[in-house]
Amino acid sequence: MTAALFSPLQVGALTVPNRVFMAPLTRARAGEAHLPNALMAEHYAQRASGGLLIAEATMALDGNSAFWKEPGVHSQAQVEGWRLVTDAVHKAGGRIFLQIWHGGRACHPDLNGGAQPVAPSAIPITSDMVHTPKGKVAYATPRALRDDELPGIVEGFRQAARNAKTAGFDGVEVHGANGYLLDEFLRDGSNQRTGPYGGSRENRARLLFEVLEATIGVWGADRVGLRLSPLNSFNSMKDSDPVGLTTWLAGELNRFGLAYLHLMRGDFKGLQKGDLMTPARAAYKGVLIGNMGYSGAEAAQAIAEGKLDAVAFGTAYLANPDLPERLRAGAPLNAPHPATFYTEGPAGYTDYPRWDGVSRAV
Repeated sequence: MTAALFSPLQVGALTVPNRVFMAPLTRARAGEAHLPNALMAEHYAQRASGGLLIAEATMALDGNSAFWKEPGVHSQAQVEGWRLVTDAVHKAGGRIFLQIWHGGRACHPDLNGGAQPVAPSAIPITSDMVHTPKGKVAYATPRALRDDELPGIVEGFRQAARNAKTAGFDGVEVHGANGYLLDEFLRDGSNQRTGPYGGSRENRARLLFEVLEATIGVWGADRVGLRLSPLNSFNSMKDSDPVGLTTWLAGELNRFGLAYLHLMRGDFKGLQKGDLMTPARAAYKGVLIGNMGYSGAEAAQAIAEGKLDAVAFGTAYLANPDLPERLRAGAPLNAPHPATFYTEGPAGYTDYPRWDGVSRAV
């Protein structure tokens, strides 16, 4: 059954050698200047044997930090930093997309020169706190964006897509998940506005679709992916009908001809339940990537049965730079170390050991 993970797959313009993908994982190694660097290049190059690496959430527009030390792709220096990463991954034989992102109401004034965060509606995150130079603090109440500000958001994503291309990526993934700006517009728990960007599903999806069109205009549809998480309650998110939203979105996305749809199947906090993958598979005609808690065996079975085309692994790939090789051989996996997920330096980032080629899972 594991063989299903290791057959080639056409993903838009790319033919990838296996279906073990690396999910985007914020690691906060870019420093306060948000600059990609040699340590990040080493991290991604170590994991280049995956079918596709999807790099971490990266600020499309300046002044929208939600993680303090996450990378951006809005300046020339950041483009040059990302070139270190793409060159290293390509030299190691890999393929890498950049996830472009706007943090929306998850941003905080302490991370953005005092600027109030923006969102579809003036509704704050209440389920968690945010890391800042002052420690963990409560999220701020965002300002509702005006309709006339939204073209500027779209243009910011367009420029980020151009910059990602200049930086040498193989494509981009638009981040429409996990309670950040585009997801905030999609779900009715966070989008309570009226007018052309609120109310109906069609209106709530308008900004996402405009961003996709802008990004496709830079790259072509076969180099653009999209990540969604209609069930995930992270960042105080909720929708009144997540399965219905997923089914509708999956059908609508067919007209874009994307490289893939990357769907998170569950809820980090376990508050919302439902099967998103079955209706998404039925409605979406392109490459479908599953994500969230898959074991190697479950991933292989889902692919063999045609339920998915590939699986993106998160913390398992974080802790196992040679994850494809381990899964193929049935080797044991390193355990991730959550205490180092968002710290600085190589500890818990580039120092996870590779498989010794001898031991086997028992």
